[in-house]
Amino acid sequence: MTEPRDRSAPILANKHYAEESAFQPGNLLREARRQKGLAASDVPAICVLDPDGDLVRRLRRDGRATADRDWACYHSELDRFVEGDVDFGIVGCVVGASYAVLVAEQLFAAGCRLLISMTSSGQLQPVRQPPYFILIEQALRDEGTSYHYLSPSDFAQADTGVIAALEGAFDELREPVLRGATWTTDAPFRETERAIAAMTARGLLAVEMEAAALYAFAQACGKRVVCFAHVTNQMGQEGDFEKGEADGTIDALAVILAAARRLE
Repeated sequence: MTEPRDRSAPILANKHYAEESAFQPGNLLREARRQKGLAASDVPAICVLDPDGDLVRRLRRDGRATADRDWACYHSELDRFVEGDVDFGIVGCVVGASYAVLVAEQLFAAGCRLLISMTSSGQLQPVRQPPYFILIEQALRDEGTSYHYLSPSDFAQADTGVIAALEGAFDELREPVLRGATWTTDAPFRETERAIAAMTARGLLAVEMEAAALYAFAQACGKRVVCFAHVTNQMGQEGDFEKGEADGTIDALAVILAAARRLE
């Protein structure tokens, strides 16, 4: 006879949300600095996650990005740049929920005070022709990382104070910045027709890969994070993924700068 067993998914078991983590990001950075002989310097107070890497590549190509040689993370490279009158740090190709939060933890441990994520995303609601932006107010938790930070719920929420502070911040930009909810998934190539229809029926605007985890991390750890979706495609239709002028970097930097000026 088979013994009865708990049928809940392993990812929901053995979570102790009130307990401090035994593995701290500051300790990882300390040991990386020791091994690599790096100085203990702070990153810029405002940092950007650039999952597609287009922003970093453009900034480097234009000679505007400077590599931060003291960034001790084992898994990423940090560049510094100035946009308008604001100093930024930026990490490229941080794609997916787990990787995004891994890097976010280390950025905040190294002096970051505000993290802005600008991720490429697929359209769910046909509100207009891509490209355009969405200020993500909440994200459906169809990924794994958020469940290590917050108990199960449908959505991870942006900080209401951060969202309120951005009211009207993008009104003068040439590309529209909508507001709403997205679907965060770990598996973009498992977006089946039925799954897409279900998410669309819930009123979700777009699908991306980081926001739910970043917002769960922000809520659990008391950090300031704001996530934008750059809607650039309709799930791989012919002619998709056109981001706009200079791979969409000009408009994306305008959104990031406007947010930074309101939130710095």
